[in-house]
Order: sequence, then structure tokens, then C-alpha cells
Amino acid sequence: QEEMEYVELLAAEKHQVEALKNMQHQNKSLSMLDEILEDVRKAADRLEEEIEEHAFDDNKSVRGVNFEAVLRVEEDEANSKINASKREVEDDLGLSMLIDSQNNQYILTKPRDSTIPRADHHFIKDIVTIGMLSLPCGWLCTTIGLPTMFGYIICGVLLGPSGLNSIKSIVQVETLGEFGVFFTLFLVGLEFSPERLRKVWKISLQGPCYMTVLMIAFGLLWGHLLQIRPTQSVFISTCLSLSSTPLVSRFLAGSVRGDKEGDIDYSSVLLGMLVMQDVQLGLFIAVMPTLIQAGASTYSSIFKEILRILILIGQILFSLAAVFLMCLVIKTYLIGPYYRKLHAESKGNKEILILGITAFIFLMLTITELLDVSMELGCFLAGALISSQGHMVTEEIMSCIEPIRDFLAIIFFASIGLHVFPTFVIYELTVLLFLTLSVVIMKFVLAVLVLSLILPKTSQYIKWIVSAGLAQVSEFSFVLGSRARRAGIISREVYLLILSVTTLSLLLAPALWRAAIMKCVPRPERRSST
Repeated sequence: QEEMEYVELLAAEKHQVEALKNMQHQNKSLSMLDEILEDVRKAADRLEEEIEEHAFDDNKSVRGVNFEAVLRVEEDEANSKINASKREVEDDLGLSMLIDSQNNQYILTKPRDSTIPRADHHFIKDIVTIGMLSLPCGWLCTTIGLPTMFGYIICGVLLGPSGLNSIKSIVQVETLGEFGVFFTLFLVGLEFSPERLRKVWKISLQGPCYMTVLMIAFGLLWGHLLQIRPTQSVFISTCLSLSSTPLVSRFLAGSVRGDKEGDIDYSSVLLGMLVMQDVQLGLFIAVMPTLIQAGASTYSSIFKEILRILILIGQILFSLAAVFLMCLVIKTYLIGPYYRKLHAESKGNKEILILGITAFIFLMLTITELLDVSMELGCFLAGALISSQGHMVTEEIMSCIEPIRDFLAIIFFASIGLHVFPTFVIYELTVLLFLTLSVVIMKFVLAVLVLSLILPKTSQYIKWIVSAGLAQVSEFSFVLGSRARRAGIISREVYLLILSVTTLSLLLAPALWRAAIMKCVPRPERRSST
């Protein structure tokens, strides 16, 4: 018995020694893990110090910064207990909505902690809703014979402030829609070769300038009769003189070009004039601050303001010359090798081709923006430069870019619908119809008059089609009108009238275009033009 107890005691001591060794080994492993975690913690602290911007502390003492109270709004939760964790997470990530005292709504754009990924679920819901509703709206317009773009505009009306008011990220939707304009103008330029641009450049330059001058002259005349300030008259006339490039681009998609040597087709003239109007838009945006100062100036300082406007015009013309010189260099030395490299790298993988073309569009867009010329012109020139590489290149790139353009164009036309207010149109329907018809008829008559003077005698027949394409008002009047209203150039009532007249003119545009095509285009070309 004593021997058995001794053996058990030895076994217990042996087990205790082994347990002690295992514990020491575990403690050693834990100490190594603690050291690693401590190093990671220090590295994480350094990272947070490097990437954290003390935006509040850095800007609260800047001149012109004011403290303002805001409301923080959480979404209504049907079941607070089930969604409590979700609410806590969103509160921690800062994804709730803020509303200031002027009823502007804000959603997080840059978080304090950039190491945690975030997604703006408001924006995601908005895009998903637009995508789903645009399908039945587009089908409905196709069924009754209207262009699908009006279905997308109706989609925006239904979801916008005048409808269900379900769109929360209006600014983000409009920003994404601008890319639809960029890709649309790129594809327009892709079908618009430099040879065609060279053929109609004089008409494209002279026509919009003459029309704008005549519109301003008529605006000042009516402003004098109605006792409207000259600054307001000039602004309204300039807004109404612009025409919608995206809309007309959709009309011209797949239209037939002139095949005869020396013949000028209506699509070339119309696109050239619209691109020039986009340049005028950039010029007018640049001149607008001076126009605001001129409205508040005395007669003694008007001469200085006029001189400042002339200097701005000179700067824009210099920028245009620099842009076209750069395009000549790119066409001669760069675009050919660049596309061949893209084509060689993208065999079996269209991703490289799409990325390379998109990067080239954004490069041209950035260059024209830096030179104070409209970004739309840069997109158009990017397409025109690539089209110089031949028909096969054009077809390949168009097949890749068109699906992207179509989706973004849906967002763009839906964003236009967000600014359409049917109730205001119904209340003032008689006045708005009179104003819209007056503007459309005036623009049509002025375009016919100007084109009759500058078009060759052999191409006089296209003046009716081009005038019909220019008779509506550009959607960019929404942008100009909002800026002018904030600056005090126009009142709230005039701003709503401009929005409504623009919308109604865009709705009348397909009927006027179809009538001009049916009247002036020969039957073989009519099928593809309509």
C-alpha cells in the first residue's frame, strides 16, 4: 500500500511538472501575442493621427465661418427593438441626415475615421428607385409614340419634390446625371469627324453668336417696354437663347449624313452650333459675377464693367485657340499610338479599352475645364479626335461606351424631372403656354433668318430642320437660373417661369422636330432620322 501511494505521488508530481511547463509555454505565447498587438495598436494610433483632419478646430477661427445649429434626423424605424443595433451603428458612422436653419439637408461626405468603409444608403435607394420606375415610364412613352427620354423625365417628376418626394440625395443624383451628358457628347463627337467639323466651322461659329445677339436685343427691347432691369433682361435672353445638346443628340442618333461631295448635312450644322452654344454657356458663367456687379454699379463704373467683360471674352477666345491647337497636336502625334496600344492590350479583355477611352474623355474634360472652357466641349472633342482613326475604331468604341451612356442618360433625364413642378404649371397654364409658344416661335424665326444669311444656296433647305432643333430651351437654364436667383439677379417668380418654359419647350421639341423631318427630309433618310 505504501508502495502504491508512493507511485501515485510520483505520478502526481510528474503531472504537476508537465502542467507547469504547459502554463509557462502558454504564458510565453500570450506575452508574444501581447507584444504583437501592442505594436499593432501603436501603428493604428499613428495611422489615425496621420489621416485625421481636425476640420472643425482648424476652420472655426477662419474669417467668414459662422456657428449654426443643425437638426440631426434619424429614419423612422417600424420596430425600434429589432433595429436598435442598426440605429446605433448608423449613429456611430454618422450616416444620419442633418438639416440647417435654411432647410438645406446634408448627408455625410467625408467621415472622421476613414478606416471604416461606409455607403450612402440614401443614394443607393434613390438610384435603385429611378432605375426601377424608369422602365415602365419609358415603355409607356414608347407605346404612345413619344421618345423614351420623356418617360425618364416623368419618372423624375413622380419621385421628386412635386411627387412622392422619395429622392433624398438630389444633388448626388444630379451629379451622376452629368456623366450622362459627358458620355452623350463623347458619342456625338465620335460620329462627328474633324473633316465634317472643318466643313461647317464658320457656320457653327457665326450662327449661335448672331442668334444670341438678336435674342439679347429683343430681350432689352421688351425689357424696356415692360420696365425690366437691363441686367435681368440680358440674363433671361441669354438663358432662352441656349438649346439642349443632349436632347438634340438623341434626335440625331443614327441619322443619315450627307454623302455628296461638298454637301452640308443638317446634323453637322446643328451639332456644330450646339457645341458653340456650350462654349457660350461657359463664357456666360464666367461673365455672370461681373454681370451681378454691373447690376449694382453706378453709371460712372459701367465703363469698367464693360472693359472687364471684354477682357473675359478675350481670355475665353485665347483658351479656345489653345484648346484647338492642343487638339491638333494630339491628333497628329498622340491619338494614333495611344489607341493602338489600347487595342493591343485589350484583346480578349474589353475592360482595358473602356478604361482607356474613359480616361481620355476625363483628360480632355479636365483640360478644357482648366482653360475656363466648358467641360462638355472637352468631351465632344475627345470623341472627334478618336473618330479620326477610322470607321472600324468608331464602331468598336461605340459598342463599348453606348451601354454606359444609356444608363447615365436615364439618370440625367430623371434629374431634370426633379425640377419640374406640375402644380405650378397647372395654376399658370395659360400664361406659360403663351410664353413657351412665343419663345419657341421667336427662336425658330431667328434661326431661320440667321441661317438664310450664312448657309450656302445649295444647302438652304436644311435651315428648317436646324431651326426646329434649336427652337427649345436648354436644360442648363436650370443651372443658370438657380445661380441668378441666389445672386439676386432674378426673383423667385421669374425663376419658376424660366423652369416651366424650359420644361414645356423640351416637351414640344419632339413634335416640332418630327414635323420638320417629315416636311424637309427625303423619304429614304426619313426612316433613320425619326
